[in-house]
Parts: sequence; structure tokens; C-alpha cells
Amino acid sequence: MATVKASVLHGAKDLRVESRSLDTPSAGEIQVAVQATGLCGSDLHYHGHYRNGDILVREPMTLGHESAGTVTAVGPDSNGLQVGDRVALEVGLPCENCSYCKSGRYNICRGMNFRSSAKAFPHSQGTLQERINHPARWCHKLPPSVSLEQGALVEPLSVAFHAHSRANLGPDVASQSTILILGAGAVGLCCAYASRVLWNPRRIVIADIQTDRVEFAVNNGFADVAITVPMGRPQSVEDKLEYARGVAELVKTAKVPGSDEAVGEVSATFECTGVETCMQAAIYSTQPGGKVLMIGMGTPIQTLPLSAAALREVDLVGVFRYANTYPKIIELLANPPSASNSRIPDITRLITQRYRGLENIPKAFDMASKVKDEQGNLVIKVFVDMSE
Repeated sequence: MATVKASVLHGAKDLRVESRSLDTPSAGEIQVAVQATGLCGSDLHYHGHYRNGDILVREPMTLGHESAGTVTAVGPDSNGLQVGDRVALEVGLPCENCSYCKSGRYNICRGMNFRSSAKAFPHSQGTLQERINHPARWCHKLPPSVSLEQGALVEPLSVAFHAHSRANLGPDVASQSTILILGAGAVGLCCAYASRVLWNPRRIVIADIQTDRVEFAVNNGFADVAITVPMGRPQSVEDKLEYARGVAELVKTAKVPGSDEAVGEVSATFECTGVETCMQAAIYSTQPGGKVLMIGMGTPIQTLPLSAAALREVDLVGVFRYANTYPKIIELLANPPSASNSRIPDITRLITQRYRGLENIPKAFDMASKVKDEQGNLVIKVFVDMSE
């Protein structure tokens, strides 16, 4: 039995550093010193509101689930992992016995217990603590060429890679496709990265209401075409649909840099905002037979132009977390495809601010809720470094 320090959320914006007991690893477990953690949108919701949508926090909870660290102890049957190994943590723990788990779709297991989510009770404590015990089966060894920060980014990248798997365009179609990404935050940029690595499409278009974000995406190699969506707050269904059609027209008529060619309709749209009008615009922007990947967790009930999708056989595809992604992403980070190396961006550029130590986690959360920091730099992904 050891004592470790943890950041614990007791209420909205009420984070406290506390001590808790940690047993030695049981059979099939390893103990990991958590050293790199990215702050996620769900963490921000819990921190700011003590809830995430309809999910209420019912007991003090440690946040954090995008993490990597170093093995400090192992229990029996540690899946070959040893003290000193660096690992990326896959923090969703499915039941492994239901039909979904047995068919490989463990992300939709009804018995899923996910660290830093309040959906299950008692809550599964998150990774913003000095050390945790975790099943070795869900710890993925990092090769020497993959940093701990990259290892922590495997978690949000997994959402993007899973979305591409769900899109299932096929290599011939994907390589000739135009991809649209709605939302230039961390998830949208992860989707752009996944498109580059997995599909190397003809072009990637990214759209957001913030010009700085889409310019960041293009300037850092995540996308080829940047579109700033005009701010609008339409209220009626008719006004929302008109606004969405206007956004789709903006996408279709946008010029490809260095040419007079217009973007046109797109093969697949990754909707990363969850905003109703963006989902509507995704349907209008996508070509017949194309795919709309629904990634953003936003407005739960939406009015959508389903006939515009159905009559053109545009598939609306749900995406929830990920499954079977970690090994492939880690391999690609270690050995990116050589044929398109020049087009693959540096994924660590998503990390725009870093804070060190448990005591600075409140500052990290405050920063993650901002658009820009005090120096005018974009805030995309805030990281907490807890290495000794």
C-alpha cells in the first residue's frame, strides 16, 4: 500500500490536491506513473459545470483520460510489460464478455467503465494523479521513437482513426477524395491528421467560425483549404436550414489555393462540433453516396434535412469513442508512411500550452477554457506534465 497525490474535483471549478491510498498491482495489472495528460472537452464540462450534459458527478472525481506514463510496478501476468516501460493508457474498461466486446466493438459495451466519466457509479477515477493501477491488457508499450506526449495524444487520435474506420471509403476512393472537416479544434485537427496518414486524400478542407484556427490548420499542414464560417444565430428551423445551405455553398465555391478550381461537393464530412446547423451543413455539403461522420457531442436533439441525405444516399454514421486503434496509431507515429511524409503534420503542434505539476492543474483548466492565452496564442490542446 502506497500513498499518492491526486487532483480531485469536488464541485464546479473546485479542484483540490488530495492524498489517496494505492494498492500494489493485482494479477493482470501494472502500476503507472502518469507523466503526460491532455485535457479533453469532457474534462472541461465536468470541471466547469460538475456535469457533462445529462451526466451528473455524484462523488468527488479525478479528471483526465488522455495519458501516458512509465511503469513503476507490475503484478503477476503483466502481459509482458516491465518496470521502466513507457505506455499509452487506453482508459475505457469494457466488460469483455458481451456480444459487442466479443465482436470487437467494445466501445459500445453497455458495461463500459471509462476513467474520468461520471456515467458509471462509483466513478472510475481519472489519470490526473501521480500513479494509477491499470489492467496491463489496456496499456500499450511505446517504442523509443514515440514520446510520452505523442503517447497521450493516441487517445484523441483514436476517436479520429475510429471515425475513418467507420467511414470505410476504401483506398481507391479515399485517395481521390475531398474531405471536409467542420470544427478546427483538437478533434477536428486529429481527424485531419488521420486523413493525411490513412488516406492521403486529394485535399482536406477545414471550416470553423474562428479564422485563426483554420489558418493554423493550413499553416501547419493539417488541411489544404481554410474556410471561415460567418457567425450566425438563426432561431427558426427555416432560418437554420437557410444558414446551413449558405455554409455548404461557401464550401463548394471556395477556391483551392494556387488554382481557380472550386472545392465542389465533398466525399466525406467529419462533423466535429455537434452544432445543429453544422450537422445540417454537413448533409448539404456531401456528394451523393458520400458519408457524414457524426463525431461532435453537442445538441442532443436536432432537426435535420433527412430527405436531402436519403434522396442522395448520403450515409449518416455515428462515431462513439474508439475500438482497436491504439496499436495501429502507435505504429504509425513510430513509422509514418514514407510516400507522403512531406504532407504529414507534426501532431504535437496540437499542444499549445503546457503546465507542470498537480498544483498547476487549476491553471491548466482555466487556460483550456479560453480561445487564446495572454500572449495571443491559440489554445487548442492544454497538457499537464507530471514527470518527476
